[in-house]
Amino acid sequence: MSTQSPAGPPNTGGLEPPKKWKVVGPGLVVAATGVGAADMVATLAAGSRYGYTLLWAVVLGIILKIILVEGAARYSITTGKTILEGWRSLGRWPLWYFGPYIIVWGIVYGASAMSSTALPLAALFPAVPLWVFAIATGIAGFVLVWFNRYAVFEKITAVLVGIMFVTIVGLAVIAAPNLPELVTGFVPRLPEGGLLYTLALAGGVGGTITLAAYGYWLREKGWYAPKFMRVMRLDNNMAYVMTGIFVISMLIVGAEVVRAAGVEVSAGDEGMIDLMAVLEERYGVVIAKIFLIGFFAAAFSSVIGVWNGVSLMFADFWANFRGKGSDHPDARAHGKYFRFYLIWLTFPPMLLLMLGKPIALVLLYGAMGALFMPFLAITLLPLLNGTRWGIPAEWRNRWYSNLALGLTAALFVWLGLDNLVSTIVEAVAG
Repeated sequence: MSTQSPAGPPNTGGLEPPKKWKVVGPGLVVAATGVGAADMVATLAAGSRYGYTLLWAVVLGIILKIILVEGAARYSITTGKTILEGWRSLGRWPLWYFGPYIIVWGIVYGASAMSSTALPLAALFPAVPLWVFAIATGIAGFVLVWFNRYAVFEKITAVLVGIMFVTIVGLAVIAAPNLPELVTGFVPRLPEGGLLYTLALAGGVGGTITLAAYGYWLREKGWYAPKFMRVMRLDNNMAYVMTGIFVISMLIVGAEVVRAAGVEVSAGDEGMIDLMAVLEERYGVVIAKIFLIGFFAAAFSSVIGVWNGVSLMFADFWANFRGKGSDHPDARAHGKYFRFYLIWLTFPPMLLLMLGKPIALVLLYGAMGALFMPFLAITLLPLLNGTRWGIPAEWRNRWYSNLALGLTAALFVWLGLDNLVSTIVEAVAG
């Protein structure tokens, strides 16, 4: 067992990297956190509208996220610095960008995540109001993260991932995908009116801000030295292969079940309830309720993942912003900054559950959120190349890694700005 010093990352000197077949690590948490209720709805809706046409976007998104997460983690475990320390070394502008984003993101995401997680519970127990379950799931996530260390948190996540994986992938198997049509989905095509869904599948599914949280979970796990590089890469690859299988399963359900039933899934999280009605009619009430359990597991695993991982990021951000650095106890898990953001994620968003989401807040959230992935890619380019930022020569980017990061930045700047403009136009028109 590793020992931790309050003034630095875990002491991993006595640890040996685990055997490949024993690897169950932060990648599992990334897989759970990256796929929330909104991602499931977007994938389901894409499958019901376009069949397998956008399957290539799922694969592209998985590949790009593997590259982004590997780059951020490689920087951390070879330099011993967090990604926030890396951003700070680039100047003050990354912190000035990230600070407002994480504050706005937290309150809007908190409300959305709680209401999404409450939906399957409200469907299973219709006599109880939705807002009661929403508040209850938020408090449950708060308690689990506040009182438990990473090892316990990881075990809880593993159980939830197992439930969501078995139920959703099992549902896809029952749906019996059209394999010849599925294969054609690997050919890049953009159907008319499908840009928003392409963005959702390639960009949203698998996480945005939580991509950068991976390095913090590595530190909590104790995989925080160059000798863990191969383990980290295996863990990261396994995480996004699992995410890919899960997302493709939802695409299959949309294409084979919802589209075949001739119904249109709602754009919001209520789309899951639409699907339940279709499942109940086609497969019976038992399958429909099993699906709701899987939906809850996926949504709640995302809640506790964000409650933990993004609180770690905020603690590190605020400590760096105040000049304390990432080694200060306040920058670590369960320090006062961590606990402040955990409260911020849980309780202020409960007001939005009753008041609705103010349009200015939603637009600001969309503006900054749409550009987080290119922000991460752009900042990784200097951090993973120059000697100035301390990364050893053997771990610097190769030309193909730089090309991939450059393409990622360009692609998501374009998609993000297009989505932002569309959101503003719709808001003004509405």
